[in-house]
Order: sequence, then C-alpha cells, then structure tokens
Amino acid sequence: MTEHPHSNRLIHETSPYLRQHAHNPVDWYPWGEEALDRARREGKPILLSIGYSACHWCHVMAHESFEDEATAQVMNALFVNIKVDREERPDLDKIYQTAFQLLHRRAGGWPLTMFLTHDDQVPFVGGTYFPKTPRYGMPAFIDILRRVGAHYHQHQPELRQQNQALLDALRAEIATPAAGEPAALTDAPLRAARDALVHSFDPAHGGFGGAPKFPHPTSLERLLRCWAASVRGGEPDRPAETAVLSTLQKMALGGIYDHLGGGFYRYSVDAEWQIPHFEKMLYDNGPLLALYAQAWQATQDPLFRTAAEETGAWLLREMQDPAGGYYATLDADSEGEEGRFYLWTPDQVRELLSTEEYVAFAVCYGLEQPPNFENHAWHLRRTAEALELASRLGVMPAQVGEWLTAARRKLFEARSQRIWPGRDEKILTAWNGLTIRGMAIAGRHLGRADFVASAERALDFIHARSWRDGRLLAVYKDGQARLNAYLDDYAFLIDGVLELLQCRWRDGDLDFALALADVLLDQFEDRGVGGFFFTATDHEALIQRPKPAHDDALPGGNGVAAQVLLKLGHLTGRTDYLEAAERTLRWAWPTLEQIPNACNALLAALEDFLEPVQTIVLRGQPEALAEWWERCARSYAPRRLTLAIPAAAAIGPGLLAERRVSAAPVTAYVCTGLECRPPVETLDALEWALAQ
Repeated sequence: MTEHPHSNRLIHETSPYLRQHAHNPVDWYPWGEEALDRARREGKPILLSIGYSACHWCHVMAHESFEDEATAQVMNALFVNIKVDREERPDLDKIYQTAFQLLHRRAGGWPLTMFLTHDDQVPFVGGTYFPKTPRYGMPAFIDILRRVGAHYHQHQPELRQQNQALLDALRAEIATPAAGEPAALTDAPLRAARDALVHSFDPAHGGFGGAPKFPHPTSLERLLRCWAASVRGGEPDRPAETAVLSTLQKMALGGIYDHLGGGFYRYSVDAEWQIPHFEKMLYDNGPLLALYAQAWQATQDPLFRTAAEETGAWLLREMQDPAGGYYATLDADSEGEEGRFYLWTPDQVRELLSTEEYVAFAVCYGLEQPPNFENHAWHLRRTAEALELASRLGVMPAQVGEWLTAARRKLFEARSQRIWPGRDEKILTAWNGLTIRGMAIAGRHLGRADFVASAERALDFIHARSWRDGRLLAVYKDGQARLNAYLDDYAFLIDGVLELLQCRWRDGDLDFALALADVLLDQFEDRGVGGFFFTATDHEALIQRPKPAHDDALPGGNGVAAQVLLKLGHLTGRTDYLEAAERTLRWAWPTLEQIPNACNALLAALEDFLEPVQTIVLRGQPEALAEWWERCARSYAPRRLTLAIPAAAAIGPGLLAERRVSAAPVTAYVCTGLECRPPVETLDALEWALAQ
C-alpha cells in the first residue's frame, strides 16, 4: 500500500477528480460550510480551483504547483483553498466562469482559478492555468499568490466597490424582459441563426471558425433540420446542406475521431481536425451519436452509419457500468503524457500487420506522411479513400476493405494491452440523459436493438438509484447518489425518456417523464417572467442563481426544457406544460433576437412552438404494430413523435387514454399540436396523413 506524506479533506470525497488531489500538501477543502465558515472566521480570502478529471492542463497545474511543498505552503498560509469538480457542481462552474468573463472580458476555461472574498464568496480576481515558473507570458503562480494575498488586505474598499459592480452584472445576466406588450414570436431568429452558421462555416475543412475547433453538435443539428425542412419544402438549402454534411464528413475522417475504437475526442487543436485534445467526454459522444445516426438516415451516407455504430459500440464497451449507468470521461493522458495511448509509429504498426495490410493502412491513415505529433509519433486520421487506395494498389476495393478491417482489428487489440487513460466512473444524471437520447435515436435509425437495450439499462439505473422521494440526484459514485439535481438533469433525462419511448413502449416510463416535468415546473420555473433557473428553489444560496439561455458544451437546459414540455403537452393535453414552454420562449426572446446562433436548443423549441410537432399514437396488437411503427419512426423526421402502444398497455387518465384500441389491427391517431385527424386504420391512409 502506498504511503502518502500528506492527506487532506478530499480523501473523503467520491469524485475521482477531487480524490486525485487528496494527497497534495495543499490543505484542500471541498466546497461546503466547513471551508466557508473558516474563511469567515479567519478573514482569509478563498482560492477556488475548478477542474475535472479528464482535463490535461488541470493535471499539469496540479503536478507543477499543488504537489509542490513550497507553493502549497504559501497557499495554506494566505488562503482557504477549495477544490471543485465542475462536473459535480456545474452551478458553481457556471457562476464563476461567468464572473471570469465579466472581470476579464474573455472566456475562461479549466482549470479555473478564482480568488473570492472571505465573507460572501464574490470573486475579485482570477485566471485559468498558472505556471509554476514564469512562462507563456505569465508570472509564476507563487508570485500571483503573494500579490493577490497582499492586495486583498490592503485594498478592501476598492475591492468591495468592484464586487458590487460584479454582482450587479451577474444579476443583469438573468435580467427579465422589459415590461410592456409581449413580443410576437416569429421565425426571424431561426433564419438569422441559419445565416450566421453558414457564414461562419469553414468551407475548406468543415466546422465553424478556426482553431481550436469544437464539434458543436447543436449547431450541426440546427443546420441538418434546416436542410431537411427545405428538402420537404421543395427548395433544398444547399449552403446549409454543404455546411452540415461536409463538417460531419471531415470530422469522421479526421483525427478528432478514434479510428480504432470509435467515439470522438473533445476538440481539435487545429482547424483541420487533425490533432485532438484527447479526452473523450460522454456529453460530446451522446449528441454526436444521435447526430450521425440522423445524418445517415437523411442521406444514407455509409460513413455516417459507420461513425454512429462505432461510437455506440464504444459507449457500450468502455463507458457503460455493468449495472447500467454511463461513465463520465476518459482522460487525455496515460503514463503522464497526453495522447500516448492513441499514438503510433510506422515500425509499431508494421510489426503487427502483414505486408499488404501495412501498405493499405499506412496510405489510408497517414503513416506515409511526416509525423503529426511530438516525439516523432503519428496520430491516425483518414488521408485516402478506399477507391483511391484500390487504384493505387491495383486491387479491387473489396480487398482493400478486408485489409483495412483486419489491420484496425489487430491494432485495436494491441492498443488494448497498453496502459489505459484514467476513466472517471462517476455517473452524472444529465450526461446520462444525453446519452440515453443518443443511444435511443441511433438504435431506432440504425435498427440496433442492443443500443436501445443499453439506453434502457441506463434509464433503469438512474430511476433506481438517483430518484429519491420524488426528486433527482445529480451524481452517483461508489454506491452513493448525492447532490441535488440541476435543470439539465431533469430536462435531458425527460428528453432521453421520450426518445426511448419512440423505440418501444414500456409501462411506467411516460409516468416517470411526467413526474420529472412536474418537478421542473414546481422547483425550477421562474413563475414571474418565465424560463427555468439552473438550480431548484431549495438549493444552496449562492451569489447568483443562474438562468442560462444559450448553449455551451451542452445544449441549453432552458431550450431542452421547452422542447420536452411542448412534446409532453401535446401528447397528454397538459396545457400547463405548453404555457410554461411559451413563457420560456418569451423570456428568452431578447437573447434569441441578439445571438440566435448561440441558442440552438431554444431555437428548436421555437420551431416546435411555431409549427407544432406531429404526434402519432399507434394502438394495436404488438405483432401488427411493427410495420406501422417502422413507417413512422425510422425516417429522419425530427419534428415527429411516434409512440407504438400495445393494446394491453397501462395508460393513465388524460388525452393519451383517449387513443383507444379499435377492431382494426392497428389504429393511428395523428395530431399536429392540439389538432387531430380522424383515426386512421389503413397504411394507405397513414401514408397520406404523414405527407400532410
């Protein structure tokens, strides 16, 4: 057993990220009353450090500074030191990232290093990564500590004045709309967002803007929906089509995708998708899985199907707990080096493959080109297509495919014997909701029953372990479910349940979604002006109660909440759901007018509000339902909700109970919003209704 000269309070935490710092010489506290009370009693400012387990620069700063005795001595003498896992406490991360942006007029990141007042936790200065010694144009961290400590005690009046201005700015972030006549909700933000996204599209390499380049699945889904709607309208939107499909192709061929194991890394450090930041995040892969499955259904491009199937297989194989929940992240580092697990040299590859396999693989994945990573290493990305390879090698394309398949299998097996990156095995309710949704959509579009079963196991895990006394908990780890759930937990999980219900009916699932929605309205809604706070009414009081409108790395919780409430309202006839969704859109309208392309989740809700989703309920015997369900549910129709409910299903009171079984093998109830057509009892009549 390893002996450690130091241990601090983080040793009692379940977060793998916090426990990574449990043997630092820094006297770390988790966020909580013990630390805050000590700061108040001793008059010491708080050093707040926020990060997460897969964050490369978090590890660098920890190794350089937090493991250093001299640095820790200064930290302990001058500050009360609090370490936060941003994945467990997104409420704190949202507040202090926003504060950083207000203080510095630029975006923050991780690690986030903020210095707070001792009595009311208001930040007065901050940064992200600080080096141990002066470099990158930054002073040494230990010098920063001493200067901040001295300034805090010498300039209290000025700091209090600055802090009041910051608090006012934080309140303005959740400001209510001006009084007066409510604005008309129109499609103007939808059109403006489409134009802005197309304008920012990189035609050479795909994606939006330059380096670093992120996948932005909500932006891509917005363009996919725009293009699909334009095709249905008879005037295909070619710029939107090019932007979304080219980006998906470039990503699936590039280094941001794991060509041996499936799944996407967090982002590309360059504009060409060649070299990623190597952490794999559940919150990226759930939405990207859904997006690639939808893109395949809309285009039948086999590249999209391959990316979706391999990503789903990776989630099943490496990210799903045996009990059902999905783990949070895979680290970027192994053996102390970023990306080491994923890198190759030509000699390593040559040793594992036949001559023919090596030649095909080297040409296809860039090994014949100069090394693209440090220390003379290669990171794999597709540099040639099968037809081109077949022509160059003078063989049939099928033969090239066999060589490449065999090569990937051999390299994957060899890679699996390496020392693996760390895996953060906490199970986050919100991220599981995103992945349940992704697995359900992929299972439906690709005909993968194993993906649907995986999503069902994850849902059952969350329901059994993180639903307590009518409320959700946000985090599960080591047999403990803890922390009050946030807006995203409820909204994303409802979304996942609704997508899973479109794959198969199961008694109780809709009831669970409705119970979650009722908590949203009761505990999170701003009843005065609409919209949803990020935290519940009984949550810990912080310096701000966030009310996010825009997307960040995750879809905006207000947008997803409005989407699911519209669907549930039309499905069940619950007008309180519909009214809450409309209030959310009216609260967010000023933001939608100003920066619509930053609010794609809200835009999807706006689209569903202006042109309500088509809701189809099929009733009949299970064996007869399959053909009808196939016709309705498999096609790419993002604004259609299809439930195939067996005759023997248990349905509670309400509008859905009126969708009764008739003498026909199947009866279809087709509604748009709250307007319903007469029941349909033949497939020809169903085809006609779907085309309307």
